[in-house]
Amino acid sequence: MTDSTLTYSIIVPCYNEEAAVARTIDHLLANESDPSTFELIVVNDGSTDSTREILEEYEARYSNVHLLHHSSNQGYGASLKTGIRKARAELIAITDADGTYPNERLPELVAACKEHDMVVGARTADGAEYSKLRAAPKFFLQRWMSWIARQHIPDINSGMRVFRKSIAERFIGILPDGFSFTVTITLAMLTNYRPTLFVPITYRKRIGQSKLRPFRDTLRFVALILRTGTYFAPLRVFFPFVGLLFLMVVVSLVYDVVHLGNLTDKTVLLFLFALNAGMFALLADMIDKRSMR
Repeated sequence: MTDSTLTYSIIVPCYNEEAAVARTIDHLLANESDPSTFELIVVNDGSTDSTREILEEYEARYSNVHLLHHSSNQGYGASLKTGIRKARAELIAITDADGTYPNERLPELVAACKEHDMVVGARTADGAEYSKLRAAPKFFLQRWMSWIARQHIPDINSGMRVFRKSIAERFIGILPDGFSFTVTITLAMLTNYRPTLFVPITYRKRIGQSKLRPFRDTLRFVALILRTGTYFAPLRVFFPFVGLLFLMVVVSLVYDVVHLGNLTDKTVLLFLFALNAGMFALLADMIDKRSMR
């Protein structure tokens, strides 16, 4: 159930952010002069430092600050889904607790979301500071996702965005528990033709220690590419492969006719393989379209 008296709900996932979380909450609370217009939901995702104690102080001081806990670390996406389920406003804003995003822009994104299903703060404005370690995979992933969505996506995984709760709940079953939450919801919106707006914002270096783990996150990056492509655009992923198979069938058929004068089992098997692959791609596309209605 949503509360019509609230303009929006802010969800902040938080894991071991004792160095930045107080500054972030102060910044968010200062954005609106009337605290009754929004609620701030902070999800403590099993923090092992003093994050929980800091958050409990804010919850005790402010009536519109609500603290949710995970007994163990479940992931960025899991924290957002916990917050989405508890949010009482139709418009949901998300941001990070590490001081990287210009949270003073949130009211602007909320206002723009009245005419869109999602508004994303795209980290493309002058002065945005990116991690060099993440630049290469982000470059490839951005182009891959843009190809799947059939449109340019300026920022695929920005953690500062506003979207409608009713729409997000439709996709919540496919949204992952990890950092690929933002990538997945971006593709879900765009491939289902939901009005989405990208607004340029700045981005600062995080306060505190990064959660990036190169080896583990590289494996997750590869899995994300395979999963998102297969789920959101099966025809675009499988049809180049199917086209190659049919080309091999034609080449094999020409060779059989010209050099052997007879159709061989190899050509028949290639044709059956190509036909099955094509039918599988069409079936996957039909299932995708029906599940997103």
